Amino acid sequence: MKKFKVPCDIYYEDGAINYLESLKCNKVFIVTDGVMVKVGMLDKIKEIFEKQHIDYKIFSEIEPEPSLEVVTKGLEIFSEYGAETLIAVGGGSVIDASKAIIYLLKEMLKKTSGGIKNHTHFIAIPTTSGTGSEVSSYAVITDKRLHKKIALQSEEMYPDVAILDCDFTKTVPPSVTADTGMDVLTHAIEAFVSKRGSDCTSALAKMAIEYVFKYIERVYNTGMDKISREKMHSASCMAGISFENSSLGINHSMAHILGAKFKIPHGKANAILLPYVIKYNSGLFDEKEYISFDAAEKYSDIARLVGLPQANIKEGVIMLMKAIKVLNRKLNIPICISELGIDENEFLNSLKEMCKVAMEDVCTQGNPRTPNEDDICSIFKEAYYGK
Repeated sequence: MKKFKVPCDIYYEDGAINYLESLKCNKVFIVTDGVMVKVGMLDKIKEIFEKQHIDYKIFSEIEPEPSLEVVTKGLEIFSEYGAETLIAVGGGSVIDASKAIIYLLKEMLKKTSGGIKNHTHFIAIPTTSGTGSEVSSYAVITDKRLHKKIALQSEEMYPDVAILDCDFTKTVPPSVTADTGMDVLTHAIEAFVSKRGSDCTSALAKMAIEYVFKYIERVYNTGMDKISREKMHSASCMAGISFENSSLGINHSMAHILGAKFKIPHGKANAILLPYVIKYNSGLFDEKEYISFDAAEKYSDIARLVGLPQANIKEGVIMLMKAIKVLNRKLNIPICISELGIDENEFLNSLKEMCKVAMEDVCTQGNPRTPNEDDICSIFKEAYYGK
C-alpha cells in the first residue's frame, strides 16, 4: 500500500508573501543568511511584522551546506527567545537548517518534558528554485569534522506553510540559478524512476522535468524574467512533492558525499553525476544488459516528453544523457568531475570512503537498480573522466 501526502499549505504567485499579514502570534524567529539581510530580502517581511506589532528576531548565520555547529547555535538562540513561529527565508541550506533546529528542539522537549510536544508553527519561504525543501520532511546538514553530510528525515520537519513568491528569487545570480535548477531536474528524474514511485508522483515529476527543459536557460540568461522564475519555482515545488512521496536515488547519495568531500555545490554535483547515473540505472550499457526493471523505458519516456528523437529505448536513453550534458554546458556546469579541478590522485584516494558513505545514504534505498560499492565506484570514475 502506498501513500501520497501534500504536507503543507502552499501560497504562490503574486503577493504570496502577504499571507504573513494573517499571522497570529507574539514572536517570530527568522532564520536566514547574511546575504538575504544585505540585499534587503527581509524588508517586506519586517514591514509586515512591524505593522502588525509582532516582535521578531533574526538569526542570519546560516552558511552554505549548514553545519551541526550553526544549527546548534540557532537552536540555543531560538529556545532562549521563545518564539511561537519560525520562518525560514533562504535557499535549501537555510530551510534545512531550520528543519534541523525544529527537529532537535522537539527531540530535546521529548527528553525534558516527559514526551510533551510543543508545536512550533513553521513557515518556509524559498529564495531559490531548487531544493523543494519547503514541501519535504528531509534535511541535510554537514558534519565538518568528519567531512560528511547527514541526511535527516522526520515528519516533524514538515513546514506548515510554504510561500512561493518569485519576487524572492529575482536577485539569485546565474550560477546559483543553474545549480539549483539542475537540482530540480535531478529530483524530478530520480522521483520518476524511483521504485517507490506512483501515478501521482510521476505526474508531478513529468511536469517539473518539462518546465526545467523549457525554462532553465531562459531564467539563467534573463534572471528578471518573471514567467520563467515562476515556472522554475513551481517546478521545484512539484519535484519536491514528488520525491517526498517516492524517494530519490544514488544520484543524490553520491552528490552528498562528493559535495561534502570537495566542497562542490549540491546542485552542481547532481548535474555532473546525472548522465552517468542514468547510464548505470538503465542497465543497457553493461556487458550483459540488465533489463529486470523499467528504468530504461522511463528514461526513454522523459526523452520523448522533452522532444528528443529516438528510434528505440536505448537511443532514447542516450539522447537524454546527451541532452543533459548539453544543458550543463549551456549553464556553464562541467560535464565531468575532473573539470572542477579536483586532483586525480586525491579523488582516487577518496573513492573507497565516498562509495561506502554513498551506499549508507538513505537515498540509495529508493534507487531503481540495487548497487554495490563497486558499482558506485565505477560511476564515480566514469563521471570523473567523462567517459
